[in-house]
Order: sequence, then structure tokens, then C-alpha cells
Amino acid sequence: MVVAPHALAAQSGLAVLRDGGNALEAMVAAAATISVVYPHMNGIGGDSFWLIHAPGNDVTTIDACGRAAERATLDFYREQNQPVIPERGPLAANTVAGTVSGWALALSLSSKRWRGRLPLARLLEDAIHYAEHGCVVSQSQFIWTSAKLAQLADVPGFSERFLVDGAAPAAGSILKQPQIAATLRQLVTHGLGDFYDGELARAIAGDLAALGSPLVLADLEAHSAELRAPVMLRHSLGTLYNMAPPTQGTVSLLILGILDRLQLGKVARDSADYVHLIVEATKQAFLIRDKHITDPTFMTVNARELLRANSIAKLAAAVNPVTALPWGAPTQRGDTIWMGVIDSEGRAVSFIQSLYHEFGSGVVLKNSGINWQNRGCSFSLDEHALNRLEPRRKPFHTLNPALALLDDGRAIVYGTMGGDGQPQTQAAVFTRYALFGQNLQQAITAPRWLLGRTWGQASATLKIESRFDYAVGAELSHRGHDVEVLRAYDETMGHAGAIARHANGALEAGFDPRSDGGAAGF
Repeated sequence: MVVAPHALAAQSGLAVLRDGGNALEAMVAAAATISVVYPHMNGIGGDSFWLIHAPGNDVTTIDACGRAAERATLDFYREQNQPVIPERGPLAANTVAGTVSGWALALSLSSKRWRGRLPLARLLEDAIHYAEHGCVVSQSQFIWTSAKLAQLADVPGFSERFLVDGAAPAAGSILKQPQIAATLRQLVTHGLGDFYDGELARAIAGDLAALGSPLVLADLEAHSAELRAPVMLRHSLGTLYNMAPPTQGTVSLLILGILDRLQLGKVARDSADYVHLIVEATKQAFLIRDKHITDPTFMTVNARELLRANSIAKLAAAVNPVTALPWGAPTQRGDTIWMGVIDSEGRAVSFIQSLYHEFGSGVVLKNSGINWQNRGCSFSLDEHALNRLEPRRKPFHTLNPALALLDDGRAIVYGTMGGDGQPQTQAAVFTRYALFGQNLQQAITAPRWLLGRTWGQASATLKIESRFDYAVGAELSHRGHDVEVLRAYDETMGHAGAIARHANGALEAGFDPRSDGGAAGF
């Protein structure tokens, strides 16, 4: 079974499973396809993170996060008269794009551990077809291209790849991306390593240099994806896993640990008590995030220490069950995609791929058509900041794919896109499904909330969908929350998805009606 926020990506992954591929191979195929058909939210010029589990084996992760350029220093930006790192343009393209290296490491694991045999040409076949022959422009792509047009229209290369006659391509029209098709074909011919150390790498570095980015060929050559241990939490229902720093995976686990300590199951699902407790747990976890989480090389505390029972007990004790903690803390935004795969042997992959903001830096490279991420604009130029810019440093990532192994034998992969919304939606999906017994589709479709910023939103209010009972919003306001009511199914809430494998081998899934997604299985 495969779930993705675009149905064509789910179908690409499913086709690989039907051809005898495993979950890692299916995910590479889905990742390639979604980079073409949902280009406003991800692409091969971004980063990716993988959470991987095979029954009987330890959970592992792939960290395919690119580091800052060697030339990306505080002085570099001062010389450019930049008080902060720009969100768009060549100066925002200051970190290596790691996602293709993640594909390569995943396929290496597939071959060595899971008897993977499908060639790269087969895995990228659908993506190349959709780039070459065209794919239907989604309503989401049209809306967000239109919304960000003023920021992006003049960024080098953006108009040539993503606009038609200077305007956002209409929803339902056909968009062809021949340069991306050619670049994917080159990766098939020369191997995925060509992105970092080969003809493609030299073309990428040349284009970045011509535009004024601090990235050079040596930065690409120095990059590699890493196999790393996950962070984990022992929960009353099982063991929960997520990505280690520099991602906020620790934060997602902290929220669920606090809620377990507060015995969330004793309140009514989707009541004001339910939302209030999760929001207040989120605030406590975000305070820890903003104090500690960054590139692990620069952290002063081990993330695993933050997840100890005594640490979680202190955070739970700080939650007021009836009054909202005043909230003005910094918030995180970002676009991305989450996808999940579980194959016939129960091997599971929870995966995220991102450019950070919509279309990342907006920069599209002349010779390859690659849209480069702007993840490095999350760095601070304040030399005393936790996430200060330093050469070859990893940026803080909101990205965090999740996986749970429940004591009753169920294995669940789940996640979402959306900056601050990612850990909050994970908490909603997990608790509705595992604690309150909703099926996955109900848990994802049900009305959601979001504290802080996410993709497309800059305010720090507590946003709730209008499908919540009026009394819930009124009670949350009474408790001190700054409530903002959004549409019934608002894309601001992100694109969630999940797959569960039961102890008897049965599979179930859910995809987000706020997306263009689908769940596909056989």
C-alpha cells in the first residue's frame, strides 16, 4: 500500500510494488513522480528524510539534509548588505540539495538488505513521462503559484519553468517540464551520484555560481546522505519513532509523551478539552525546540535526554488544563510532502521531501531545470542565535516522518506537511487512531487545528477548521486561545497521510481530502 498527497505518486509507488519491488524502491518511484507533478511543494533541488522499518529489525533513518556552503558565512551576507538571509533568490540557495543522495542511499539499502532488483530506469519511468509529456496542473499548484507570483516572477529561471505567458498555469491545464525530464534521464544514464560528483554536478555548480549563490562544486562533492538512529519514545500503547535533530522529530514525540502523561484518553475526542491539551502540550514542546533543537553537532543536550520520563513529567506538570499559556514564541513555516509505503513483507517507509517554502528559493537552474531549495534561510545571521549560520552546518528542519510500533502488533507510518503544523497533526492522527479508535481515514479527515505558522500562513493564532462545533471554538477562546476560524477543509492544515499494518497482515490507509492525494493498494 502507498499513500501520497498526489494520486499519481501513489500510483507510481503501487506500480513498482506490483512489479515485485520493495517499499524502498516504491518510495523512490513515488518521490520522483511527486517531484514532477507537485512541484510547488517539493523537488530534486531539496532535502529528504526517511524512517525505515523491517519486521524483526531495528528502525533506522536516512538523513539526506544538505549542509550550508563553505562560503556561507556571516561576513558573506554582510558583504552583500543583507541583515537577514533572503527567503528568495540566489542568496537563499545556500545549502546543498540532499534529496537525490537520499534516493541513492535508500536504493543501496534496498539492494543489500531487501534484495532490491529494479533498475533506476524503471523507478524514474513515470516521473520522466510526466515531465516530458506533461501532467495536469493541480488546483493547489495554481493557487500557490498565483499567490506567490509577486515574490517569484523575477527570480532567475522561475518564469521559464513554472509560468505560462507570464501567469500561473491554470488548474486543469497540461504543464510540460522537458528540462527536468532530461535531467532525470541523465541521472538514469550516469547514476544518482552524478548530481554531486559528475557532469550534472558541474552544470549545477556553474549555474549557481553564475547567479551569485555561495554554493560551489566542492560543497556538492563533500555531501553524502547518512544512516542514523531515530529518536524514540516508549508510550503506553507502544514504541514511537521519529527523526533525530536537526529535525523537530523530538518535538513530535515530546507532544505525544506529554499527552500520554496527561491521560488524554480520559477526555472526549475532538472536544475543547482534547484540543486544549494538545495545543498546550505543543507549546511546552515548542519551547524545548526553540531552546535546544539544531544541527546535533552544535547542541548542548542530547535529544534522547529530552525524551526521558522525568523530562516529560516536568513538561506535563507545566500544562494548565483549563487556561492557555500566552503565546508569542517564534514559529516555523514550510511546504513539503509526506508519503508512506508498506510492502507485502511488512517493510515500512515513512518519507518526507521538501523545498522549504513554496518553490523554495524560486531559483531554477538554466542547464538542468532544477528548482533549488531555500532551507538555509532558516539560519540566523545573529552570531549568538541557536541556529546561527556557519559553513557546512545543517539547518534546522521542520521535517519529521513518523512511525509507531504498537504493542498489539500494528505498525503505522504517518506524517504531514506544514511547518509548525507537522507535530500537531501527527498528534491528532495518532491519538484519534491509536487512542480513540477511529479508522485512519476518519482520523485524517476530521477537523483539525494549528497553532502558529505553516505553509501559506504567517499568523501565530490558534487556527481551527469551521467543522468544529461552535461551542468548541467558543470554549477555547474563553480559555485564552486566540482562535481564528478557517474553512471547512483548509489546505493550511497540511496534507496528512497514514498506513497501518495489522498483526494479521491486513493493511489500512488514509489520505488527506485537503490534498490531491490518494491511497493505493493491492
